[in-house]
Amino acid sequence: MTGPTPAGLALALDDAARAARPIPPLTDAAPLGLAEAYGVQRLATERRCARGESVVGVKMGFTSRAKMAQMGVDDLILGRLTDAMAVEDGGTLDTGGLIHPRIEPEIAFLLGSPLSGRVSPYEAARAVSAVAVAYEVLDSRYQDFRFTLPDVIADNASAAAFGVGPWHDPVDVANLGLVLEIDGRTAETGSSAAVLGHPLRALAAAARLAGTAGTGLEAGWIVLAGAATTAVPLPRRAHVKVASARLGRVEVTTR
Repeated sequence: MTGPTPAGLALALDDAARAARPIPPLTDAAPLGLAEAYGVQRLATERRCARGESVVGVKMGFTSRAKMAQMGVDDLILGRLTDAMAVEDGGTLDTGGLIHPRIEPEIAFLLGSPLSGRVSPYEAARAVSAVAVAYEVLDSRYQDFRFTLPDVIADNASAAAFGVGPWHDPVDVANLGLVLEIDGRTAETGSSAAVLGHPLRALAAAARLAGTAGTGLEAGWIVLAGAATTAVPLPRRAHVKVASARLGRVEVTTR
């Protein structure tokens, strides 16, 4: 790669997130390969950890076949979750520090044992200690939500915040209905089957991609399996609920 250094790109993204000020896509200025993009993501996360944050899991992106086709890719992407991104169930999220936030309903896995490398969905399931309904807040740090695949990987797969409902003993999550409500009105409905046909396939992919991103999945980590619906704009001063008949609900209020 020529042009700016990986450390410089990580600094630019970190500064953009902290100031809630969008920047042009990195690839506008220089080519960026996928391995290099994951390197930038790692360096940006290390900057967060140097400020006192801790990595608590990962999130999966592009888990919809339609989204893959839209982006012209044939694989998922992975981003890192830190404790500072977590919002307590029923808590408040300040969207004033975000650029153009969007929210989507998800299934979350809690790992009871480490997971890494190429594993089958069945093997991935054996590492799961609990499951829950969840949401993820996305917030690209790029102007006009415009980016290439390496850009979004470098930008931590657009991860901004997340919330998880009550944990349940592992159940079959192959086809769970999920409803996203904003201020009591249904914004999106979908099924966990939208996540690669089964969220456990996303968990298996997370183990594989973690190696690409320079990490393994650790016991105690949370894995957000991917969106069950299209992400929708997240307004300020709103009450949001994601519900599943089998896994209960998770709620958040924005300000």
